[in-house]
Amino acid sequence: MKLIERNYYLQKLINVVGTPDIKIITGVRRAGKSKLLESFEQYLRDTYDDITIIKINYNLKEFRKLRSVEKLEDYVDKHTVPGKNTYLLIDEIQLCEDFEEAVNGFYETGNYDIYLTGSNAFLASSDLATFFVGRQYEIEVYPFSLKEYMRYYDLNDPETAFDSYFDEGGMSGAYLYGNKDDKYKYIYEIYETLIIRDIQQKYHIRNKAMLDQLVDFMLDNIANLSNSKSISDNLINKRIKTNNKTIGNYITYICRSFLFYKVRRYDLKGKRYLASDDKYYVCDPSFRYARLGTVNMDYGRTYENMVAIELLRRGYELYVGKLYQKEIDFVAKKRNEVLYIQVSDDISNPDTFEREVDLLLKIRNAYPKLLIARTKHPEYQHEGIRIIDLARWLADSEL
Repeated sequence: MKLIERNYYLQKLINVVGTPDIKIITGVRRAGKSKLLESFEQYLRDTYDDITIIKINYNLKEFRKLRSVEKLEDYVDKHTVPGKNTYLLIDEIQLCEDFEEAVNGFYETGNYDIYLTGSNAFLASSDLATFFVGRQYEIEVYPFSLKEYMRYYDLNDPETAFDSYFDEGGMSGAYLYGNKDDKYKYIYEIYETLIIRDIQQKYHIRNKAMLDQLVDFMLDNIANLSNSKSISDNLINKRIKTNNKTIGNYITYICRSFLFYKVRRYDLKGKRYLASDDKYYVCDPSFRYARLGTVNMDYGRTYENMVAIELLRRGYELYVGKLYQKEIDFVAKKRNEVLYIQVSDDISNPDTFEREVDLLLKIRNAYPKLLIARTKHPEYQHEGIRIIDLARWLADSEL
């Protein structure tokens, strides 16, 4: 399999070398967490001389005997060299029973710089604080960006690369398959593993059929405002026995698996978060194609999904903006930076263009305002609003 350096994520790990936190690499299944840990190990070997690296990969047969706290601790103690900086790298840590006891013990000694990857079923963000009592530093890995896709295939023109990226998505394991059906079969198998191991088994869900129906609904309604009651009502109308509370719990589990991301609404005028109607975006649109096909494809909502994931990938906090009973697609925040963003499929129609820019013009502050669409033209401005082609914006990334 062809590999590319994911320097953006690797640099995040490099930036925290020597800090006392337990560094944990998270993200959806098959997003490249293990490969990132391998790249980081190679960086350590290339950069430092007088160090000890203890690397344990629970996927390998030679480490299966270490699946208890006592045996893991004995192995690490045996390979620790006193007086040397020691880097402890453990892949698929959840395969060690009661792993949090061992990791917390290593942390308490102060002798190890600790880096972990693991199944999302055990290392969801909500679990980390419980396991490690706020001692963790999380680095979330996303599927390939357009920029990484172009590097993988040695492409230089984002306009021509965009169409194939739109079809294939960012799950790089699928790139090994030449046939589109085989690509989607690979992604569908990731979906099945994720649903069964990261959700159904962990949360003891008996009705997988209902879980699949819920995910299908969410895939078919990406970028639409919804809430657990409206979703449960929809499923009940399809003769699926469920209720509001169950659907709310299941959505939480689905988001913990990194399959979907919830984006809350924010009232720009009232400066408050709104309790009802959130949006959900799938981590990679290829999951929708693999599960539902491309029938009834809504390009505008799919483009919006791509922008949402790219903004998260770039480290922004996201909100859906509400202003005068209308909706700003994204309010994106990072430290002191704020962006207001509208996303559209086609703005060649003057009425569509005016509708998209009108709401941005009503925002009375100096923060940047963007309209992102498939213009297929260089960036230009309209009354201070940046009009940017989607493919060029996606390719203009550090990743």
